[in-house]
Amino acid sequence: MTAPTASHGPTPLTRRTAARIVEHIAADALPAGTRLVERTLAEQLKVSRSPVRQALRLLAEEGVVAAAERGGYTVALTGPALTEASPLPPAQDSTEDIYLRIAADRLDGRLPEKVTENALARRYDLPPGQLAHVLRRIAVEGWIERLPGYGWEFQPMLTSMDAYQDSYRFRLTIEPAAVLEPGFTLDREALETVRAQQQRLVDGEIHTINNAQLYDLNSRFHEVVMACSRNTFFIDSLRRVDRLRRLIEYRRSLQRDRAALRCAEHVHLADLLLAGERNRASAYLREHLSSVGHEKTASRSEAGR
Repeated sequence: MTAPTASHGPTPLTRRTAARIVEHIAADALPAGTRLVERTLAEQLKVSRSPVRQALRLLAEEGVVAAAERGGYTVALTGPALTEASPLPPAQDSTEDIYLRIAADRLDGRLPEKVTENALARRYDLPPGQLAHVLRRIAVEGWIERLPGYGWEFQPMLTSMDAYQDSYRFRLTIEPAAVLEPGFTLDREALETVRAQQQRLVDGEIHTINNAQLYDLNSRFHEVVMACSRNTFFIDSLRRVDRLRRLIEYRRSLQRDRAALRCAEHVHLADLLLAGERNRASAYLREHLSSVGHEKTASRSEAGR
């Protein structure tokens, strides 16, 4: 089976903007955890917000910035590590294809649990710098960890359709219940941020991003809703499931027109929560998870629909 390919690679403008954001972080010596405001960066760099948004996504893939719990991004790398993480120029940018090849090989059992950088470099014909970019991204996403001293170890992931179906049944149990938790406290700012992200997808942005980016945006939406429950067991459980199902989701991604409808459901769910309609939101979330789970698991084929 072949892995899904990226719909578009980063544009030269996106890469230039990403490099300028790295320069900004370094020049101002911003500490790790500093929130990066999209509007402020656009004003400082004298570009529109769209290339800034794309650049931040690219830097998140490279581990330079990290997704914030309340939406947006924060500084993740500083010092020498930041300098080494400057985005690759467009001519060398086969990073996304290599990333997806590694994901497919891991999902199909063609890669062992423990690997070395030399072995990966030989297998995928990668120079050290490009391999470092790919490994940093995978480590940030949580499906590989560096071993003490030497080598890397892949972390457990969902690889079978039975386990994938189980993950949706588990989510059906905890996510609607979380909305009805006694301690549920709406984080309006965070929810409005992810709602806006979902609305941009509905409005057409869904056709300009790859499967990995779409997965990150959708899983972040559900995790923001879950975080409002203030139940650490629910929150940690969903985050763990999201890490486990990442790779298989790349293959189970819906066709973009169908995915846009699911994003529209996210927008409606956010609107119910923002209006204080928790009972209706819980019921709607259950319906949403049930239908999208059925849609993604109805066919046993590994090809994306």
